[in-house]
Amino acid sequence: MADELRRRIEAGVIPPGSLLPSESTLMAEFSVARGTVREALALLRSEGLVLTEVGRGTYARPIVPVRRVASERYRKELEQVRSGELGTSFTVDQRVTWSAYSVDTDFREVPASQAVAELFNVEPGTMLLERHLLFRTHGVPQQMSISRLLLDMVAGTPVADPEKEPWPGGNTSQLYSLGHTVTSIRERPAWRMPTPDEAEALRIPGGVPVIVITRQTYVNDWVAEVAHIVMRSDRVELDYLIHLS
Repeated sequence: MADELRRRIEAGVIPPGSLLPSESTLMAEFSVARGTVREALALLRSEGLVLTEVGRGTYARPIVPVRRVASERYRKELEQVRSGELGTSFTVDQRVTWSAYSVDTDFREVPASQAVAELFNVEPGTMLLERHLLFRTHGVPQQMSISRLLLDMVAGTPVADPEKEPWPGGNTSQLYSLGHTVTSIRERPAWRMPTPDEAEALRIPGGVPVIVITRQTYVNDWVAEVAHIVMRSDRVELDYLIHLS
């Protein structure tokens, strides 16, 4: 039963956003008990193919806008910072302006854990400014991140003020305002299922994994920022250009 419903969804017989037949209709069509119908729908939910809402029923997962996160976004940010034209964000293909963004913030001063200290190449216990950020575009949650900066570098500056978020030009612009020009960025993406808090904050339906990007921002040969960025995998496309010359 699940195989047949999956085939119909993938073939477009049941279009994205359309309701599946009721449990009673499926029971009659497949000559199965209600428990079997619910098991089949639960399997499709775990695969991220369908969603179930109280009062509406079960429907094929709608197609959501995909955000292209491209490797050249940081270069474009730096160009904008240097020119003073901060009109666009890293969503370079959608031309989303910074005025369309809002952000929930939670800033903390914390000692670096062993794992984070290794990413910074500093001693464990080094004090950091840890910024928990939930970005929204036109009110829709886009990504969560924990961005960490060396506390000695930012203490007492506007970068340490949560009221300044969202900061046009992002992290690149913030470091530039402190006299540090970003020279390189290392990103390592990974995929996993969301935690309950992530699923709630990003409105992630069942069966949809998240992309987690570990980012190290370099100023010459030292790490100025370490971040862990969480995004819904069905709303983002990673686009990296690798130069081999």
